Amino acid sequence: MAFPEDVLTEDEHVVLHLHPHWKALIRPILVLVLAVAAVVAGWVLLPEGGGGTIALYVIAALGLALVLWLGLWPFLIWRTTHYLFTNERVLLQEGVFSRNRRDLPLTRINDHSMHQKFVERLLGCGTLTIESAGERGQSVLSDVPHVDKVQTKLYELVEAHHDKHSLGDDEMREILADMTEGKSLRDQPNN
Repeated sequence: MAFPEDVLTEDEHVVLHLHPHWKALIRPILVLVLAVAAVVAGWVLLPEGGGGTIALYVIAALGLALVLWLGLWPFLIWRTTHYLFTNERVLLQEGVFSRNRRDLPLTRINDHSMHQKFVERLLGCGTLTIESAGERGQSVLSDVPHVDKVQTKLYELVEAHHDKHSLGDDEMREILADMTEGKSLRDQPNN
């Protein structure tokens, strides 16, 4: 489930496209392995015939239900959660059946910070909090892979966007000189 390119503006390009860290997949994989192990153990250990076959079907049905609920569902949530950083904004999208999307224009980002617990440092992930001007204020991105590098890249994107859309000292002097020159021409008497 790739992020649709049609949500980008004409001059916008993707700098980073991330899903939450792979640690979110540990539980679904463990559930799958345990369910398969339970079915295999039931198949090998339970007696053949009436009661054993029914017990094996019950174990298989419970295993399937657990795999769907605790395995497939978290995988789908992980797969449909997108952290997209472009040269103009940060897009946060999540949702399997329904979809929630939040756009944070780089011009409105006031502050960003990261937090890593000890285990997250070992795994190379963490939480990135983005403060933005607006009604909702704060966005928390959980389990961001390489959160320190992502925070640095976000800083670079915000600064580059600010530099691109603001006047430098030389440009400001040129505008002031043009304004002064235009004023002096207007102040001269007409002959």
